Amino acid sequence: MSTAAPVAVHLARPHRPVLVAGTLGELTGPAAGLVELPLRLWWGPQRAFDLAQPTMLAWMYENVLREAIRVEELRTYLHGPTLVRVWPELNLPRGVRAAWETRHARLRHAAHQLAAAGR
Repeated sequence: MSTAAPVAVHLARPHRPVLVAGTLGELTGPAAGLVELPLRLWWGPQRAFDLAQPTMLAWMYENVLREAIRVEELRTYLHGPTLVRVWPELNLPRGVRAAWETRHARLRHAAHQLAAAGR
């Protein structure tokens, strides 16, 4: 008989488990430039995101983090150091934030630093 606690499954939305990259280092997507998301990740009429604009970068990251169903999508469109930098400002469902912060202490630390600074 096992007394191990069951692994929590975090949901991006009902019936959609959150996909989390194994390491932040494997996220080697672009850190600058214009990025066009495929229709599967963003179905709005304007699919190109200018990463030089902080709001567009955050919007793109929020969508990829919510909608990705394959690790390759995370690797292609997210950049690890950029994710750590913008993490505290991203508007994410609780399940997405919890899943990523549970797996990656650097993201949890970034969020706590911002909270401690009183922002």
